[in-house]
Amino acid sequence: MGVIGTLVATTAIAGVVGTGLGGIIGAFLQKDSDRIASLLLSFAAGVMISVVCFDLVTEAIETEVGVMVVIGAIAIGVLVIWRLNYLIDIKTNPEIPHIDENHPKTADDLKELIHSDHLELHTTNKDSKLALFVAGVVMASAIALHNVPEGMTIGAAYASNDGVMGSAAIVLAILIGLHNIPEGMAVSVPLIAGGMPKWKAVLITASSGIPTIIGALLGFMLGEIGPLGLALSLGFASGAMLYVVFGEILPQAILMYHSKRPAFSAIGGMLVGLFIIFA
Repeated sequence: MGVIGTLVATTAIAGVVGTGLGGIIGAFLQKDSDRIASLLLSFAAGVMISVVCFDLVTEAIETEVGVMVVIGAIAIGVLVIWRLNYLIDIKTNPEIPHIDENHPKTADDLKELIHSDHLELHTTNKDSKLALFVAGVVMASAIALHNVPEGMTIGAAYASNDGVMGSAAIVLAILIGLHNIPEGMAVSVPLIAGGMPKWKAVLITASSGIPTIIGALLGFMLGEIGPLGLALSLGFASGAMLYVVFGEILPQAILMYHSKRPAFSAIGGMLVGLFIIFA
């Protein structure tokens, strides 16, 4: 298997298989556990923080293109993902009855994070096929906003290791696969509740992980351009992931589980990340 084939296969396992596995779990259980999802998400977020800050950003700086270039790439990654996510939220949140002035200014469950609640509402109301299609596109876009930068981190880490699937890329792929399981559950449950056959819901759920592969290819190709391209790829992917972690995953994990445990889970994840990087 060639360089690109290895990257695609690894990322497909993380994105498509991880999300599809969540879809299968959701199809059989047809419910999710907020506490388990919260701890899983916060732990994965903690490991991602360590990998991004102590590995990917360090490698970006080591390209010697200038620390300001790296900082700029990180800032752009944060701003791009934040702005795109904001645009989706501002267009769709008014349609959900319980999202009002008293609602936290971030998602407090997985359905809100990926906007499957938006699709579920249209399905329950038996709205037109056009409305369902638009809601599906919105949900796919929300998922892509997470999966594309996640994939970019794998691709950038792969490029930084000269096309060899090093420990950083493998760890990221495993973490992203674990992170995608609860997301897959959040996708499949409302689809099945709306009357869709389980096999079809699982298939659609698994396909929602495809943007991870696209992100990995983008990160790898940009990283292969040269030192500047590698710094930009690593920086942008790191910034995007930092926003996803600090702006969405950790706030959501705490809101899903009103306890100190998500914080301890995230700290534990960071320590595990440090061990993986430096052990």
